[in-house]
Amino acid sequence: MDKITKQKKIQHLYLRAGFGESISEIKRSQNKSISNLTEELFQSSGAYNELTLEGISDIYKNNSRAENFRDLSIREKKQFRKQSRENIKSLNINWIDKMVYDKAQLREKMTLFWHGHFACRTKVGLFCQNQNNILRKHALGKFGDLLMDISKDPAMLQFLNNQQNKKSSPNENFAREVMELFTLGRGFYSEHDVKEAARAFTGWGFDKEGKFVFRNKQHDFDEKTFLGRTSNYTGEDIIHIILEERRTSEFITEKIYKYFVNEKINKEIIDDLSKKFYESHYDIGNLMKIIFNSDWFYDKENIGVKIKSPIELIIGLTRSFNIEFMNPMPLLALQKALGQMLFNPPNVAGWAGGRNWIDSSTLMQRLKMPGIIFQSSNLDFDYKDDQPEMGEEYIEVTKKQKKLYRQMKTKTDLSSYINEFSKFEGKELMEKLSEYLLQVELKQDSKSIIADYADDSDKENLIESLTLRIISLPEYQMY
Repeated sequence: MDKITKQKKIQHLYLRAGFGESISEIKRSQNKSISNLTEELFQSSGAYNELTLEGISDIYKNNSRAENFRDLSIREKKQFRKQSRENIKSLNINWIDKMVYDKAQLREKMTLFWHGHFACRTKVGLFCQNQNNILRKHALGKFGDLLMDISKDPAMLQFLNNQQNKKSSPNENFAREVMELFTLGRGFYSEHDVKEAARAFTGWGFDKEGKFVFRNKQHDFDEKTFLGRTSNYTGEDIIHIILEERRTSEFITEKIYKYFVNEKINKEIIDDLSKKFYESHYDIGNLMKIIFNSDWFYDKENIGVKIKSPIELIIGLTRSFNIEFMNPMPLLALQKALGQMLFNPPNVAGWAGGRNWIDSSTLMQRLKMPGIIFQSSNLDFDYKDDQPEMGEEYIEVTKKQKKLYRQMKTKTDLSSYINEFSKFEGKELMEKLSEYLLQVELKQDSKSIIADYADDSDKENLIESLTLRIISLPEYQMY
């Protein structure tokens, strides 16, 4: 790929700022500038609809003691967990649909990014829904607003034990992770800062309605010294002080760069971006516009160098080929097999990403996946066993139900796709298909093998068989 074509740049933008587009949409975008396409992405993501599941709040509110499982009977606990487990499954599938069909592609991609950054697990379906909508609301807004709201979010407060953080017995877990994983990064605060911040967050919790509350009697109002400053700080004060630190801007900018541009950072670019991010008062949307409109974003070194996450792989396939899942349950099994289940990160640090997405097991599963989806085959994947509580939260089913998670029934409408490529013949057809399907160059020996095994009984079968073989290559895992 010596020369980066306009089509390749457009695909690069749509893949990084969203989950890819159909070949028809790529063709329609050819006569527009990158800046115009970027502006369209932001306009489409300006308005959005929240992720909602009907009746999910009633299940929580009807169980007024749900926040304190010790007070529930065995029967109540079992029923509540079952209902929440089903809710989380439904939220998972609904979010998949949202990422596939919602016009706010950039906002959904940013929501997925923040979902990994503010990694959190909860067994309460309502909490999953509400936190996801906090991420969506602030996805392109001010990071300070996002940080404040997520710090007061019941799911996060529960996950990081701040419900137990009281003046009489401070719990440091929440305070530590706010600095280590969400803002400053390890090495930019002391153990003393953790202890003092924990005191400031005492009394932060949530009520029986699943809403944030400040419990005055549990808060430590005494003087605290944090990052060299002394006063009787509250939790809000701690967050404001963290945001005043330029290191926070550097930390967030570097993480965004690694996710949207390249795992290998360019320090000069990071320094420039983080300075602008800080001076804009942490305007996320402004930062993303700068990135997507920068010439360096479309340099050869930044195209086709990232490994698709399992969610990006699934959503990208679905959008490219207009796939409809008649039975959505296998989508949960696919996520589990490939190592990324929505609403269930492996730990508070989130998914490691990058090369960690691929091992000998998941690579083979990734390469088999397109054929299974296209041909409505049964799944024969093994699940990764290093994901805490995966089975309990998602795939706890009877033997009879288990079949639902294995039966991949899909409808694939390739008429528009085939029409776009039907005018090409021979080597040109292979070139045009690979240019759209791959962000890396297809090697000549791979082209020969694909051509030898293609079904050339008619044009439609030829295009479909060539496509299936190309997207079953390791090269398709890169974007």
